[in-house]
Amino acid sequence: MTTIRQMTYRPARDTAAPVEVMSFATLRARNDGGLQRADFHVLAFVRGGRGEVSIDFATHALASRVVAWIRPGVVHRWNDVERITGDLVLFEPTVPVTPLTRDLVAGGPAGCWPVDGPTWRLLTAALSHLRLESKAAGDRELPALLVSALLLRLNPPSSAALTAHETFRQFRDAVEADFRTHHDVGHYARTLGWSARTLSRTCRAATGRTAKQFLAERLLLEAKRLLAHDGLSPSRCGQRLGFADPSNFSAFFVHGTGQRPGAWQEANR
Repeated sequence: MTTIRQMTYRPARDTAAPVEVMSFATLRARNDGGLQRADFHVLAFVRGGRGEVSIDFATHALASRVVAWIRPGVVHRWNDVERITGDLVLFEPTVPVTPLTRDLVAGGPAGCWPVDGPTWRLLTAALSHLRLESKAAGDRELPALLVSALLLRLNPPSSAALTAHETFRQFRDAVEADFRTHHDVGHYARTLGWSARTLSRTCRAATGRTAKQFLAERLLLEAKRLLAHDGLSPSRCGQRLGFADPSNFSAFFVHGTGQRPGAWQEANR
């Protein structure tokens, strides 16, 4: 089993701010090159250079005017960032203060995406203000407001669709709560008081995938995490995820990856 460094947010010395802004130079000094899992959000803003970051089994290229968002609990690794310049914003999940930014934090996208020139200039200005205020001793409220402003300027891909559908937000939250024990869309439809068809239509509008596909992807991601990072055996992994029969879990995993759980685990140790 690969060792994963567990990181807990601690305010920078002499401040009580729930936000910290650091440079990639500081990251390099703290980074051991291994796998990490944090209990806080990480937003990386790349000004220049090239490198890579691995986020939940996907490798993303880092280059000028690229933003990376790593959510709490997501296993990641910084690869080849020696020549990267830019800044990272670390913040606790409870920091955002507006309804829209709270929803983005609760279920927004993770990964990397490029930012256009006009948006980058606005992000740079918001980031500069946040960097100054996050260093103020004893002030928690203003940095939280500025993180919310930064997130609103960020406008991640698909954020409008993800936050526009109240039905989808309720479904997403219910899946996160129950996916380990309930694998059928009908359960979520009954819980939320909607028809399965309505859930699928709304989910497709928000994500491009049916409700069944969305649920299966979340379940498969957790299976990969348990196999690769926690070192569970395939049978134990299946039990943890609510599969009473190991053969059913194996069939589900093969359908999603094209490999049996044991073979996939061996290749991703």
